[in-house]
Amino acid sequence: MNDTQLDKLHDLLTDFSTVMLITMAEPAGCHARPMAVARVDEKTDLWLITSRDSEKVREIKADARVQVHGQDGWTSCVVIAGRATVVDDRAMIHEVWKPSFKAWFPDGADDPNIALLHVIGEQAEYWDGTGVNRFRYVYQALKALATGTTPEVTEGKQHGNVTLAK
Repeated sequence: MNDTQLDKLHDLLTDFSTVMLITMAEPAGCHARPMAVARVDEKTDLWLITSRDSEKVREIKADARVQVHGQDGWTSCVVIAGRATVVDDRAMIHEVWKPSFKAWFPDGADDPNIALLHVIGEQAEYWDGTGVNRFRYVYQALKALATGTTPEVTEGKQHGNVTLAK
């Protein structure tokens, strides 16, 4: 794994306030829903806040495999495949608590129904169109239009595959 790519993945992840969490669910095969990001730690593990009696918790307890998708328009996209666990850590719930969570938990961080989902990524892929990469992509897209070719993507900068520590 390239540390630069891991840093890029981490930087992109911290820009997302919401991601799509996809769990394995029978009989449909998968179930997706938007989730507020509570924290992204230094290893790129994601922490999401949820109700302990939710369908996603039941699905994760039956099959821990998950995917997380984050996208910011045409600017950036991250996909992580890994495993999730349900964590009941009251101190951490208070630590990651955000005022916006009150919409789902009107009693605040002390609501006994709150649990955390800890998503540990195993494999990730990103597309970065931020900063100088945005200008690089626009140039490549215009060049492709003018020459009848496709845009060139700089691997490791604009796009990357990252194997995460298990």
